Amino acid sequence: MKLFSLIRFIFPAVISLVVLSCKEETQVQPEWRDVPGEIQVVNSCGLPKAAGLMRDYLRKKGFDVVEVGNDTWWNYEETVIALRNPHWPGKESLAKALKTDNVIPLQNKLKLVDATVYIGKDLYKIIEQP
Repeated sequence: MKLFSLIRFIFPAVISLVVLSCKEETQVQPEWRDVPGEIQVVNSCGLPKAAGLMRDYLRKKGFDVVEVGNDTWWNYEETVIALRNPHWPGKESLAKALKTDNVIPLQNKLKLVDATVYIGKDLYKIIEQP
């Protein structure tokens, strides 16, 4: 009886090992993101509802804003883009949409976004452009 129990336990494990070893290896293709990318927007100027206004503006421009919040520092005079993914192909289009040259690479493997936009006091100059 013990032998039967042992065989019943070991047999499925052996079969699964054989099946796993016979499976054809598949290579995982890297995920290519579209140019719009995933953006985090942070209010760094202290103006009320700045992050929501910038979120709406960037979404109209085709960017995927996935996170909105407030920064601990509210003293940014100009809007700054922090690139979390330096290989992201949408960095030029984001800088163009925000009309800024303030783009700094701050790679952070813990961030799941391509870029963080720190909103400065130039918010209304950016969102009211034609």
